Amino acid sequence: MSTLRSPAAPQQVDVRGPRCAAWISTVVLAAVLLTGNWILLGVQAVVFAMGAALGPRRSPYGWLYATLVAPRIGPPTELEPVAPLRFAQLVGLVFSVVGLLGYLLGAPLLGAVATGLALVAALLNAAFGICLGCRLYPLAAAVRARAGRRP
Repeated sequence: MSTLRSPAAPQQVDVRGPRCAAWISTVVLAAVLLTGNWILLGVQAVVFAMGAALGPRRSPYGWLYATLVAPRIGPPTELEPVAPLRFAQLVGLVFSVVGLLGYLLGAPLLGAVATGLALVAALLNAAFGICLGCRLYPLAAAVRARAGRRP
């Protein structure tokens, strides 16, 4: 993670925003596991999809952070690049969709396991600042670059 943004740096965001979003995701995913409420998991999947497609600033949780939290805690002291965060949201979306399919197709164990994996990832980010999707991003980028070089 870097400190303040330079003009040549890729688009970056305040590290506290994604962590705040991870706390909200943690609560939502825990509620899904406790209740089996697939509709709530569907809502979380939409939030992940928006984060992946639009970036962390334009996702619903990013908007909540920017509107309600950020003005009260002062300017950021640390920034992080957006691309790995968008990839992490995509990973969350995949697990949420698998979980949703599990619940909808009568395989609640699959639904619970996929939701639980998403919950673990969200909790690691929220509580410890460990973004699993962000850590996988360099590997995914390398695979994508290598696939693009093939004839």
